[in-house]
Amino acid sequence: MTHQVFRLASAVTAAAVVALAGCSSTPPDRFYSLATGMGTPTTKSGAAPSYFIEIPAVTVPQQVARKQLVVTTDGRMDLLEQDLWTSPPAAEIGQALSQVVTNDLGAVDVFRTPTPEGATVYRISTNVQRFESAPGKYALLDAVWSVRMVGSPKVLTCRTVANETVGDGNEALVAGHRRAVARLGADIATAVRALAANGSAACPVS
Repeated sequence: MTHQVFRLASAVTAAAVVALAGCSSTPPDRFYSLATGMGTPTTKSGAAPSYFIEIPAVTVPQQVARKQLVVTTDGRMDLLEQDLWTSPPAAEIGQALSQVVTNDLGAVDVFRTPTPEGATVYRISTNVQRFESAPGKYALLDAVWSVRMVGSPKVLTCRTVANETVGDGNEALVAGHRRAVARLGADIATAVRALAANGSAACPVS
């Protein structure tokens, strides 16, 4: 009986060692964010902002609306289980876009935040129609966006297509998407400036 118990204990110990070895060989998850490295705010703490903007939730295609990176290889879409966005792509793009536009304009994003009475607020809506990642080739952002002064019926609707060439590796791929978001944000900031100055604007030529 004692020998049977010893053999059972040995088997359990061996199984535990194998399981631990399997866990230790699993590569760690890698996390990426679009909102890092997007510049520093131009509006200092306590200073009056030049503009008030609202950037509601961004929409993205369903096939890329997941935390794992989705990459395109020879017409095939692959899900990278160990390579993850720190938040879903729609939130990543929205946060990065807010940083770009507020930094460019010296603005404050007041979405879901009370604003001073009589303040002029520009609402920016963004529908990402394509968000493609091809490692070693390109990072593509194709977005339809609109700007409207809150309370005004006039709406400017435009499209920005940013196709950035990238090197090998996911770091280069994510950096390419940051550049694409920066191009989108620059187009939007140009439109807001024109609306503020003239009361009307045309779509920027990228």
